[in-house]
Amino acid sequence: MGEPEFTATGVRIGKRLRSLTRAGQVRISDGRLQLLTSYGSEIDSARVQAVRASKPWFAHEDRASADVNGTRYSLTLGEHDPAPGKPGPPSARRFIEAVRRAAGHGR
Repeated sequence: MGEPEFTATGVRIGKRLRSLTRAGQVRISDGRLQLLTSYGSEIDSARVQAVRASKPWFAHEDRASADVNGTRYSLTLGEHDPAPGKPGPPSARRFIEAVRRAAGHGR
């Protein structure tokens, strides 16, 4: 398994109005997107070409949504990327760009 193209920790992952984890992980590696709990258990995963990532127009800057296997998940990442060397989740915009780039739709 290669180096992950994108990794975010401390991500709040929800489904509809229910929170699944408050400190989850989002990982893109080897052409797959994985949503993981804080303990590393898989919530859902799919080939990145089958994932639709977007920013809801009504949501805060730190929110993104991901449609994975027909289920829409809400993700709360960081509003801004953390400073170099500082811990914290990357921005929602960076997540969306990473999904598009991994799927071959990026710049």
